[in-house]
Amino acid sequence: MNIMKQILTALLLWAAMNVSAFNVDNYKNLETLTLDVPEMKAELGSLSNENYNKRELDLNAPEPKMDFAFFKSRTNPNTKAYKFMDDMTFAGLPLFIAGIIAKSEKNAFKQQDKHSLVTKFKTGIDDYAQFFGPAAVVGLKLAGVEGRSDWPRLLASAGMGYGIMALLVNTIKYSAKEMRPDGSTANSWPSGHTATAFVGATLLHKEYGLTRSPWYSVAGYGVATATGVMRVLNNRHWISDVLSGAGLGMLSGELGYAICDLLFKGKGLLRNDIPGMANVIKHPSFFSISMGIGFGTRDFDFDMTEYGWSDDLHLKFQASTAVSAEGAYFFNPYIGVGGRLRVKSTPIKGWDKIVDFGWEDVDFFYNSLEEDEQEALEKNIDNIDFIIESDHLTEFAGDIGVYFNLPLSDRFALGSKLLLGRSIMQELALDATMSGQHYYKMDDTAENPRGDAFETQWDYFKVTGNNSTKFGTGISLTYAYKQNFSWKIFVDYDYTRKTYTMDYDFGGMYTGLFPEDFASLTPQESAQFKEATSASQSIKKSMHSFVLGASFSINF
Repeated sequence: MNIMKQILTALLLWAAMNVSAFNVDNYKNLETLTLDVPEMKAELGSLSNENYNKRELDLNAPEPKMDFAFFKSRTNPNTKAYKFMDDMTFAGLPLFIAGIIAKSEKNAFKQQDKHSLVTKFKTGIDDYAQFFGPAAVVGLKLAGVEGRSDWPRLLASAGMGYGIMALLVNTIKYSAKEMRPDGSTANSWPSGHTATAFVGATLLHKEYGLTRSPWYSVAGYGVATATGVMRVLNNRHWISDVLSGAGLGMLSGELGYAICDLLFKGKGLLRNDIPGMANVIKHPSFFSISMGIGFGTRDFDFDMTEYGWSDDLHLKFQASTAVSAEGAYFFNPYIGVGGRLRVKSTPIKGWDKIVDFGWEDVDFFYNSLEEDEQEALEKNIDNIDFIIESDHLTEFAGDIGVYFNLPLSDRFALGSKLLLGRSIMQELALDATMSGQHYYKMDDTAENPRGDAFETQWDYFKVTGNNSTKFGTGISLTYAYKQNFSWKIFVDYDYTRKTYTMDYDFGGMYTGLFPEDFASLTPQESAQFKEATSASQSIKKSMHSFVLGASFSINF
């Protein structure tokens, strides 16, 4: 056994010595290991507009410098000339046509000596808001923020757009000779303020919305839409005027740029549009602003015969103005969740009848007096007027729900939605005013002069609607025309059931004439008088509303 151990030990020692010798020899023959390091050179790089995708990144971009070179032409490298009609969307056509449709629905409010239209909403902001677009463009340009064009090309495009708009608007205005709702002049259709605002919005959209950020476009078109709405609320224009003005403004702005693209070609271009069209159809999440015309339930009646009126009160709805802000986030190309905020203002036809009944009440009171009392009344009352404070039923609505998208091609898709929301109504109001000397002083002599001058105003008639739950749906056709931008034509349907309450009060006239007598009444006598000279009635009405309109959307 010991012999075997010795033999195995000797064999292992021999093998180890040979392996060591082999390794030593090979090690001596190995070449020195070297590592080749490539030469590296630090350089600043830049991304041109052609390589731009989601957000602007220009490592070489200098700090913006104020630009006052109004007459100096310059062209940045790597900008590509636009083709004639390259960016024409014709999105203004549906709005212009909607205005023509709404035109047949309007009925000019006829001013009469015995009543006036003095709405509570009065603002001069629309006189300035119409210039927001060009003011923003000029401000950004002066600050050195490069847009699409240099100064000469920008001024030419803007001048061409405003010139086309002025020619179209004024030609139509003074040919159609439509009376304004306040009865001031016969040049209502289309709205010049709104057309001016939408040319400016298109200017901001072309210069900065398409080349830098879609939110410039949203700001421009949002303010332009608000300008149109204020023109209606200020009682200066009908909804038909505003819709047609918006359509003409957009078409004029686009045509101005198309013509200058033909004339200037590649000269004077500083930036191209955000290149490539994101697949808006497959990634349909959006934020939009829209304007439309509303139709639906046409009228409602109040039974006034039980209050001494000769007939029922019939109020008829006309076409309404609808303005919305809407957005949705899509989980995939087909389904998402979102919401909508909408303001819809509906003018009412039938005010003349209300005023006529008011004067029937005045005549009834006058005829109930003795002859000497009638003479004293005529002497003591200087003026009686019925003032329409609000001639629109205005609805504020908020909705949330599910949105659907069905791609049809790379540029077109069908959309739909199911919404649940809340409807809040603003009242419809007619006030009465009376001024003069107090009637209880019958004589007008040095010993017994007439009473102090007075002016009384009270709520003669108003209609209110309760807040209610509403349901909505709709269908839309989306056209994707640029990176992050799309246009939609839509028809929305909304349903709500409301309780409308009519309050009528003629007794306010007496409180102004006989203040001393009314001050001495007991609470019970005051209640009896109120019951005899006022009325209140409620009706429940299912309201069906259709809105036809167009939306400008940014997609994300």
